[in-house]
Amino acid sequence: MLNEERRREIVEILGRDGRVLVADIARKFATSEVTIRKDLDVLHSHGLVHRTHGGALPAQEGALEDPTLREKERLRRKEKLRIAACAGRLVKEGQVVILDSGTTTTAIGRALRNFRKLTIITNAVNIAAELSGASIEVILTGGTLRKNSFSLVGPIAEEALRRLNADILFLGVDGFDVQYGLSTPNILEAKVNRVMVEAAKRTVAVCDSSKFGRRSLSLIVPTSALHEVITDRGIPKTELRALKKSGLEVTLV
Repeated sequence: MLNEERRREIVEILGRDGRVLVADIARKFATSEVTIRKDLDVLHSHGLVHRTHGGALPAQEGALEDPTLREKERLRRKEKLRIAACAGRLVKEGQVVILDSGTTTTAIGRALRNFRKLTIITNAVNIAAELSGASIEVILTGGTLRKNSFSLVGPIAEEALRRLNADILFLGVDGFDVQYGLSTPNILEAKVNRVMVEAAKRTVAVCDSSKFGRRSLSLIVPTSALHEVITDRGIPKTELRALKKSGLEVTLV
């Protein structure tokens, strides 16, 4: 296989899976890890991938990149379902749970449908609709609709959350840089998320491993504001070490 053919296929795999690891790609193409590292470096130099320790992520279009909910739903579905199942096991009957907007938190909402005595607070219109037929109580914050994410933001959403208290918040993010914190491309969304963190006794970040090493436009909270992180086993080792060093509970699924 020619270098260009292999590199083109690497980009295709990355687009499908959301991450590539040097060791896995070397085995797939029956070539050395040194060769694959060189391939990734070349692709990175052309802006086709974002190079990370041990592999690569899809090239970022910038801190303002804000894909729609439907676009996100096509990415890393299996990982999101495993994260959702794990998050569901942290919830007990009689609790109050906050879910912010996003595909991972939508999956968590579905995982909680069979609870009988549960209150869910959310700013996501689609999550409220998903849970409308369940026995649990759903509180929708109100606010201004963001069509990209089906979320409600702005002063009305923030004020509603300030009047509420919750046992646990499941917070999905677009970017998670352990040194910087959790971030999202929308400033109004970040403000609502910060109030959610204030309202909850316990904050659990729920995100697939492709979100690590990224920074979006607006900081939500620093890593120190979290109690736990649930992610998949594709998380870069450097990020995992940094999370554990910070004293956070980390669950890999």
